Amino acid sequence: MAKKLKADKNFTPYPPSPGDEFFPNGIFEFNITRIIEFIQRNHESIALEEVAVSRILKGKNIDESYMDSVDLSNPVIMAEIAPNLYNLIDGHHRVEKARRLGIDNVRAYKLTVDQHKKFLTSKKAYEAYIGYWNDKIKCELKRTKTLTKAATVLFYVDENEVTGDTH
Repeated sequence: MAKKLKADKNFTPYPPSPGDEFFPNGIFEFNITRIIEFIQRNHESIALEEVAVSRILKGKNIDESYMDSVDLSNPVIMAEIAPNLYNLIDGHHRVEKARRLGIDNVRAYKLTVDQHKKFLTSKKAYEAYIGYWNDKIKCELKRTKTLTKAATVLFYVDENEVTGDTH
C-alpha cells in the first residue's frame, strides 16, 4: 500500500524560467525541463517501461504543424498522480503520432510520487499536491477496509453453508 506524504517545510519549487517547458494540470504545474534533466542524470533509477498507447488519454491541444518532426524514439514521461495511477506529463505529440501510425506501445519513464513532486512550480501547488495524495490514500484505505469486511461476511456465509450452521 502507498504511504502518506509529509510536507517538507523546506520545499523549494521549480518555477519555470524563460524557455522552460512545463506541464499544467490545474493547480499542479510541473517543470518538465527540470524533470528531463533529472532523468538524464538518474535514468538508472527510473522505471522505463513499455506502455500501451490505448491506456493513455488522448491529448487535446495537438499542434499539427509539429507532428511531422515528432521523434518516437524518445520515451514519454508519466507521473504517479495517485497510488499506482500514472498520467502522461510529457510526450503528448509522441503518443498521438504513435496512435495515428497504429503503434501499440511507447516507451515511458514512470516517475514515482517521490521522484516528481519536487518539480512542482510553486509552494501552493506542492502543499495542495500533498493533501491531494493523502486524500487518495484515505480513500484507498477505506476501500480496503470495506472489501475486507465484505470478504469476511462472504467467508462466514460460505462456512455456514458447508457446516449447515444457521446461527
